[in-house]
Amino acid sequence: MLTQEDDVEIHALANRGWNKSVIARHTGRDRKTVRKYLAGGGERRERAPSCLEPFREYLQARFADDPHVDATVLHRELVAAGFDRSYPTLVREIRRLELRPVCVDCQHRRGDDVTVELDHRAGEEIQWDWLELHQTPWEAPAFVLIGALSCSGRFRAVFCEQMTFGHLADAGHRILVGLGGTPRVWRTDRMATVVIPGTGRLTAEMANIAKHYGVEIAVCPPRRAQRKGVVEAAVKYTTKSWWRTAPVASMAEAQLSLDQWSVEVADGRRRPGGTVGSLGAAEPLRGLPPMAYPAIVTVERKVSRSALVAFEGNHYSVPPFLAGRSVTVRATVGSHTLQIVSRTGEIACEHRRLPAGAGQRIRTAEHAQLLEQAVLAAFTTNGHACRRKVNRPPGQDALVALARLKGLNTEPVSNVRSLADYEHHAEAATRQAVPSR
Repeated sequence: MLTQEDDVEIHALANRGWNKSVIARHTGRDRKTVRKYLAGGGERRERAPSCLEPFREYLQARFADDPHVDATVLHRELVAAGFDRSYPTLVREIRRLELRPVCVDCQHRRGDDVTVELDHRAGEEIQWDWLELHQTPWEAPAFVLIGALSCSGRFRAVFCEQMTFGHLADAGHRILVGLGGTPRVWRTDRMATVVIPGTGRLTAEMANIAKHYGVEIAVCPPRRAQRKGVVEAAVKYTTKSWWRTAPVASMAEAQLSLDQWSVEVADGRRRPGGTVGSLGAAEPLRGLPPMAYPAIVTVERKVSRSALVAFEGNHYSVPPFLAGRSVTVRATVGSHTLQIVSRTGEIACEHRRLPAGAGQRIRTAEHAQLLEQAVLAAFTTNGHACRRKVNRPPGQDALVALARLKGLNTEPVSNVRSLADYEHHAEAATRQAVPSR
């Protein structure tokens, strides 16, 4: 017996003019079977139940949470739950059962630009791009710098708080360390930290960092994102396969999870000749300089009530008089110290720079003593806080000062009367009350 799909195919080929023998050879069926089904006498066999039936409820719930969840993510989750079929089987059954809902908002016209596959030599080029995450579980925007080797597709990524040149230099060096070296060419788009807007020329800082690493900077033409398609694919893959399902609550947790996923999942993708990780490790990369390029990372921060400043997942103390005020944290890439600068430009303090995401706190003995004194001074009175709705008109001193400002007479006027004055007025009132005889 043939399935519904086989029956439809046989009739479609017959309608195109194929004879029964050719249809039988093409479909791998017996000629008498083809003749019977074309005559309408064949029995149609119903397809067996889908292997996803035990997992249908879970898949429907996952698609309700996110209709764009990647099938590779679902396959990993289902394998952990007991699914023993392959990834292509999962994709085929999801399509057959029509489990994935249609997102109406995303049904728009896709790009139709022609493209061509480019051949990249091993160790020749790395492509850079930013993944912008404006909504995160920790309710603060984050930016992920991704560097992908053009030949093997191996990539690494680093979370940053901003997209300044200092963050670019710091994250770029950490990515190169993770890849084991640097290719000869760095390819980027026309980002403001690399190219002077409106000119197409490299910025002075980018030129200096290229000299520091001994590389060339290749800038893509405007509106030609396909030229750096390797890193564009890495951005999409990271977003779909990791970010959408990453159980993270802070930037430090996100970085640890991303590093683990990059090694265990992204590097394990199969390619002709091995995996992405093995092909990337075999690329002949250049060695890195002994020190990273000394760019300066600066971020604005508000000091907490306990006189602490948050930076890179750690907290650093400042003098208590800066509590509640805005300061600037300044750190040099590769340096083991950082500076906290006040709004007036004065260096408030210097600290040893902790590893990013360590979750530690540094409070110097001097800052601790000053904070303790400030806290104790706030408890020297037993009075209640002042009421906000009482009537307190200007006092005598304030009125005198106001009169001086207006140029009026400021001599105090005495309203106090002596007892002799009262006696004199009383006698006068008595004489007027007694009638004359």
